[in-house]
Amino acid sequence: MNTNTKPAVIRAYRPEDLEPVMAVWKAANALAHPFLKKGFVAEVERSIREGFLPISETYVLEDAEQVIGFIALMGNQIGGLFLDPACHGRGYGRALVDHAVGFKGPLKVEVFRDNQIGRPFYERYGFEFVEDELHAPSGQVNRKMAMPGA
Repeated sequence: MNTNTKPAVIRAYRPEDLEPVMAVWKAANALAHPFLKKGFVAEVERSIREGFLPISETYVLEDAEQVIGFIALMGNQIGGLFLDPACHGRGYGRALVDHAVGFKGPLKVEVFRDNQIGRPFYERYGFEFVEDELHAPSGQVNRKMAMPGA
């Protein structure tokens, strides 16, 4: 065991985290959303960089001083939860949601119905189905979910 390695920590996003956060997003997005068209993904990446991250309340998860995941919040809505795919299944996603619930209370989320990674994660966590609606920009069905009490 390497005692010089710092344990995973959750901390507030800083502007210098932009590129590591976007690298996590790109890898996780490609895995979770293979059904999205390239042009739409490019537009989403631009909007995350230029619009969403600057105004959202974002927390990064660092392991060995490297960003491996993040959660971005707008009020009590999860706007994005992404982990390096190499780190899936280790409880990090749960830790990020637990962190947000700790100061926001019950949360809401919208996730593509066909997202076979994110949607089952939220269901296991205890988020419940609210409604499905067409997400016109992507042409996909968006599933609204919420924790009881949200």
